[in-house]
Amino acid sequence: MNKIIVGLDIGTTKIACFVGKKNEHGKIEILSMGKSESLGVMRGMVSNIEKTVQSIKLAVEEAQERVEGELTIRVVNVGIAGQHIKSLQHRGIHTRNEIENEISQKDIDALVEDMYKMVMQPGEEIITVLPQEYIIDNEQGIKDPIGMLGRRMEANFHIITGHVGALLNINKCVQKANLEVKEIILEPIASADAVLSDEEKEAGVVLVDIGGGTTDVAIFHEGIIRHTAVIPFGGNVITEDIKEGCTILKRQAEALKVKFGSALASESLENEIVCIPGLHGKAPREITVRNLASIIQARMEEIIDLVHYEILNSGYSKKLIGGIVVTGGGAQMKHISQLFEYITAMDTRIGYPTEHLASNNHIENLTSPMYSTGIGLVLKGFEALEKNGKMIEPASNGAVKTHSEKNTGSFFETILKKGKIFFAED
Repeated sequence: MNKIIVGLDIGTTKIACFVGKKNEHGKIEILSMGKSESLGVMRGMVSNIEKTVQSIKLAVEEAQERVEGELTIRVVNVGIAGQHIKSLQHRGIHTRNEIENEISQKDIDALVEDMYKMVMQPGEEIITVLPQEYIIDNEQGIKDPIGMLGRRMEANFHIITGHVGALLNINKCVQKANLEVKEIILEPIASADAVLSDEEKEAGVVLVDIGGGTTDVAIFHEGIIRHTAVIPFGGNVITEDIKEGCTILKRQAEALKVKFGSALASESLENEIVCIPGLHGKAPREITVRNLASIIQARMEEIIDLVHYEILNSGYSKKLIGGIVVTGGGAQMKHISQLFEYITAMDTRIGYPTEHLASNNHIENLTSPMYSTGIGLVLKGFEALEKNGKMIEPASNGAVKTHSEKNTGSFFETILKKGKIFFAED
């Protein structure tokens, strides 16, 4: 049976479910996709359990209807974002007893596991530990130490942390929707897999994922993630600005933004006017497209300034040959790449999730930047399968269960135990 991965993107404006498999060429084929309006999530964090559960069920049911055969969606990879996400740099050390043996994956795993034991602030836990480079017996700059000889192993790590409560709330929503969480994955890392090429990551590139509630930043250099940040502004803030600036309803503001919005006021015509129906027989309201763009540009400049600050703060601003790649729903805004280039003086392109997609996907609008995270979650699922020797096989009731050849004791399982939540094993 072909290996199947399901990605569940729980966003602020939408919840999207993607079912994918790998073809013989190593490309991802999306077998089905379902989405629904996200009613219980604010700035990437669950604010209403029941509404979020209903939205998840609607998205999964739509994806389920499109899946052929006996496959039942049950195990999912879930993305996580939000203001509570933080990152830090740390160096770990592991001393090997058997110096005559080559360094193996087991030694690397031991070094990574030590990082998960770091003492964090109350209520915070480590989500992901990402090795950047290794030092073997004081020899620096080693990217892959497997096969080398040495006693003292060191590594520089990029560590991402989050609130335990936020993780448990996501898990509770997924469980109440009759699903199981296999992995929780940081959303900008998933999006990066979907839209960035290996050459860009090697050259140095900034991924900016503009979502509904937050803007996520991930910086890569020499193929390694060097910096991550979450900016607490996204597309919803722009909608609120339009709503207040034009004194119209929120749904009208969202429609205006999507249909007529531009990130550059100078690119809009002064005499172009949009007419908004009045309430209860009142006269329609007229809004110039240039005024609309001025409102959008003011907020976008604030977001881009914060992105630029993160780029400068990372220490890699002079090493990013690949420039900036903008993705997420906010990347669909007209003239946004020009505004990024104007403020940051860096080359900017829009990132579409086509980097690893097979060309024969027939799902409508699948290559939109708003689906980068969901497709990236599927990609990260296959990456985990290949790394850990996992395989997917059908359970007796037709459900899809994920198994591993060895029990590695993931971070997520640890968090669930702390929250007194356990998975029942078949």
